[in-house]
Amino acid sequence: MSCALLLAEPEPATGSFLERHLTDDGFAVVRAEDGDEALSLAENARPDLVLLGTELEICRRLRTGEPGRSWDRGVPVIVLGQAEADAVDRVRAFDRGADDFVARPFMYEELLARIRAVLRRVSPPRLEVLEAGEIAIDRATRCVTVAGKRVQMPGKQFELLLTLAADPSRVFTKEELLREVWGYRSVARTRTLDSHASRLRRRLAAASEAPYVVNVWGVGYRLMLPV
Repeated sequence: MSCALLLAEPEPATGSFLERHLTDDGFAVVRAEDGDEALSLAENARPDLVLLGTELEICRRLRTGEPGRSWDRGVPVIVLGQAEADAVDRVRAFDRGADDFVARPFMYEELLARIRAVLRRVSPPRLEVLEAGEIAIDRATRCVTVAGKRVQMPGKQFELLLTLAADPSRVFTKEELLREVWGYRSVARTRTLDSHASRLRRRLAAASEAPYVVNVWGVGYRLMLPV
């Protein structure tokens, strides 16, 4: 699955450079040009990580929260230090809740490695066998069972089921699923998702009478588990 990354960078050339390369490396990038816009996007987009090139005060506000507003105050934050930043600026960034500090000028490859390292630190350990109701998915062997019955699962149907089962109470939008399972970079008019979801539903139904893969009209798909 791709990670949602909030990029708050006021310098247009640097922002465009980072947005292009991070997108190419599989991140779903949402971009802000100033601190207030970054806070609004943190509230609405719920990013997995914030890359902060704006003022340090935004980091403090992310951590402490604000009355009447709601975002993940524990979201990891990497601060991009200004060109004139020194050791004092680095300490201040950490004091305000930053998880890492990258000084400018920076190498993109190093920044990417720092982003991935921070995400690994905050990610919960991944279970090799994911269970959702009667469905058990073994990531290592790519084996799927439903109520104890083995179900043969082709590649993309397996990835689609794995994505839905990772959060079975959630409705995934079509855009999310096309991006995470098929790697689409932009919204496209395609029946790919619908046809795979239909075939996946039939495969699961052969082992259980539950509907499981449900189309939420106008939004996307979710996994419906039997009560």
